[in-house]
Formats: sequence, C-alpha cells, structure tokens
Amino acid sequence: MQDQSPEAIFNMSKGKDSKPHIGIYGRRNNGKSSLINCLAGQDIAIVSDHAGTTTDPVKKSFEITDFGPVILVDTGGIDDNGDLGKKRVERTIRTLDTIDLALLVVADNTWGKYEDDFIIRFHEQDIPFIVIHNKSDVLQPSAQFKEEVKKKSGKVLFEFSAVDKRNYEELINLIKNTIPEQSYKVPALLGDIISHGDIVVLITPIDTEAPAGRMILPQVQAIRDILDNDAVAVVLKENEVDSFLRKTGIKPALAITDSQVFAKANASIPPEIPLTSFSIMLARFKGDFDNYLKGTPKISELKDGDRVLILESCTHHIACDDIGREKIPRWITGFTGKKIEFDVVAGLDTVPRPITDYALLIQCGGCMITRKQLHNRLQLAVKAGVSITNYGMAIAWMHGIYKRAIAPFIK
Repeated sequence: MQDQSPEAIFNMSKGKDSKPHIGIYGRRNNGKSSLINCLAGQDIAIVSDHAGTTTDPVKKSFEITDFGPVILVDTGGIDDNGDLGKKRVERTIRTLDTIDLALLVVADNTWGKYEDDFIIRFHEQDIPFIVIHNKSDVLQPSAQFKEEVKKKSGKVLFEFSAVDKRNYEELINLIKNTIPEQSYKVPALLGDIISHGDIVVLITPIDTEAPAGRMILPQVQAIRDILDNDAVAVVLKENEVDSFLRKTGIKPALAITDSQVFAKANASIPPEIPLTSFSIMLARFKGDFDNYLKGTPKISELKDGDRVLILESCTHHIACDDIGREKIPRWITGFTGKKIEFDVVAGLDTVPRPITDYALLIQCGGCMITRKQLHNRLQLAVKAGVSITNYGMAIAWMHGIYKRAIAPFIK
C-alpha cells in the first residue's frame, strides 16, 4: 500500500510537476498565507488571526508575467510547538527537498533562533532565498532590524505588506531574478547528439512492468525530444531489431534501449552505431552524471557484508521480476560473487539507515521527480563519500558494455 501521509502526497505530486517551486516559510501569524494569496491574486490559503491555521503544506499554481508558471507552497509555522507542532515543523522542513526558491517571512521586527535555523538549512541545501518583512502596513522594519537581518542572513530585508501590496511589483521582479535558471530552463534530452533528419531507434520491451496500453515516461520523453529536434523515432520491441535493420538497410544515428535488454541490444546493434539506454539518457539529463561516472566502478569492489541502497523515484505496483527489487540485486550478487545486503527506498521515503552504512547507492532514472529533488537526494551520499551510480549505468557495467553505453554522452 502506498504511503498516504500528507508529506508523501505532497512529495509525490511535486515529482509530477516540473514547475519551479517557491516555498513560503516563517513563524505562525507572520502572514505567510496572506502573502501567498497576494502573490496568486486569489484566496487559495486560509487566513486567520489564530496562530497555526496552516498545518500541512499547501500548493497553488501561479503565473508570473514574462516568466512562466510556478508553484507556491504555503507551510506551517516554523515556531509551532507541542508534539503535533513538532510533526508539522518536520513536514515543513521536508518541503525544502522540493523547493527552488524560499521566501522567509518575518514581521514585527522579530528575528531569533527559528529564523537562524532556517537560514542554515537554506545554505546547507543550496536554496536561494529572500527575507521579507510582511505586515509593514502595521509596523515598518526599523533600521536596526534591517541591519540585524543583513548580518544574520546576508540578505537585504525586503519590505512588504500583503494588505496594501507595497512593493508588489518589485517583489515579483526579485523573485524572477532569484529563481535559479536551471529550475525553469530544461535542457534537451538528446538535442546535442542528434541532428535534423537523424533516425533514432528506440528499443522498448513490452514486459510485465510495462503499463497496460501505454509506454513508460522515459520512452515518451525520448520520442518527444527526437521530434522536437526534427529527427525520426523508430520504436521497436527487442525481438524486432535484427529483422528491421536487415530488411530496411537503415543505419540509425543512435539506438536507445531499455536497460533490462542491454545485452540483447548490444548484440543486435552494430558496433559502429552509438548505443545507450533510457536510464543513462535520464542520468545525464537530470542526475549527477559526473559522480555516477566516478561511482559505477565501485560495483567491482563490493565485498562480503557490504550494503547497497537502491533508490526508486516513484511508488508503483511491484512485479515479480521488478528491476530495482529483484533484477539488480540478482545481477550484482551474480556479478560480484559476494554476499551483499540490499535496501530499497521507494518514492521520496526516508532512508532507513545512516548513509555511511552503504558502500554504494544506485538511483533509478528519476523520470518522476525533478532535477532538484534528485540532486538533493544524492548529495547526502556524495558529501559522505558514498559512491553513487544509476540503474542503466550499473546494468551496463555488469554486462560489460559500460564504455559503449556512456560513449554518446562523453565529450
């Protein structure tokens, strides 16, 4: 059964929405919900004089003129207390994994440990942020308070009021200029390695894990990107590749396969034709590709008793021959000949052990989560010196075709 907790639902929905996410943080009754309503131009968050009205994270789409759509995320108060309040704060902290820009809302010339703690978190997770003094129609920020904020946060305090909308346009411009470019400019999947008129063969097995009547998201993304680059996509099942190449005489510019049939694809696609996988394509597109390259050889160094963490990015029905839970552990065990322990984490659930307990982390392609989420997920391991790799790259390594599989993306 899928986790239906508020934070799980929030994180799963974020994974399906690639718009930049702007998180609103601050103490109870600082006017966070009023700010989000003001920015969105409609009442989407409940506003009350009673502290703690907002409990679980609330999201709303918002169109910034001359920029594009973003998602505003209203959160509970960072000063909430009691057992239930602490859980609400934990949920608020967890939203940081999905945020591209943070707005820290203060009021009444008040700053303390709560704000200090979140400034530290923003820096630790490389989240750009703006400090906003709300309710300035009631009490304007003092010169002394502005200086304190600049000293504590390194930011110039922005004066605002959700009531009279003072400095509204200036705030919108500041938001536009502060959101990281990588949050909204999406690079091409294949545009730098294919050209107009190229034929790209996509090898897509239809097995128990393929959704009925549909194709999996990476395959759909590849087809769209090929078309966007004025190239030609030819989609084949793995048992049709040899016949297609023989009958047509076509020499594709590139072949992309499902990682699970890498060995068969390697045998079917002539060596002069570049070959990679959908998972490796996504690893280069949104993963930590450089660290994947460094970490993949660790597979050959695994020893008895080592523990491997397998990270799935979505929650799904588990088939009897599931790639992450069954095939990869089986292949690693057979390849290394060692007794390896495996943990599998689905969606964005918490890792069950300290990250340093693991000798290797294997991340799926990440098609259902954003680049920001994926990198945040991996950084804990990277900073701890734990090797990381990707499903497709790991499979290619174990099948002896790693160099060929990564070659299309190596400059």
